[in-house]
Amino acid sequence: MTTPEEKGRQASIDGFAHEHMVCGILMKRYQNVSLVDLPLSPYDIIIVFKNESDEEIIIRAQVKTAKTRVSFTGGTRGGVDRTYKSGVKSYRQSTKTSDVVIGYKPIDDDKFELYFIPTLLIEKWDSSSKSLKILSGLKNNYEILEKCKDESFVLEKAKEYNLV
Repeated sequence: MTTPEEKGRQASIDGFAHEHMVCGILMKRYQNVSLVDLPLSPYDIIIVFKNESDEEIIIRAQVKTAKTRVSFTGGTRGGVDRTYKSGVKSYRQSTKTSDVVIGYKPIDDDKFELYFIPTLLIEKWDSSSKSLKILSGLKNNYEILEKCKDESFVLEKAKEYNLV
């Protein structure tokens, strides 16, 4: 039988592992990708690439493990001890904290899905999470990732996918 402390520890390990896995997946595609080694940063990964106009694009990404939903909140603690002594409060991802939330849905050890949710949409929804079923148009949608800061593109696609 697994104790709540063991479940919390495993969830933390899974979260770190998923960040590394997403970083590796993106690195194979974009090359210039790095984990952020700043424990209080509101984002986990930096992605740098050149767009069609040869302009350098820098994307700040937050990785969230997703089973049935993707959470858009940060700053909270999981596991048994959820008490903060530092005064740090929870927050919702926004364009001030990151550019995209990447929902990592593990299917089994070799299979996964990535959901790219621009923080522009998170601000419009004013919601702390969304179901993966609702987000299906964003699944493995690298065009959304690459243009996550382009408000007109994101909103056009969001209407197409019935997200707004």
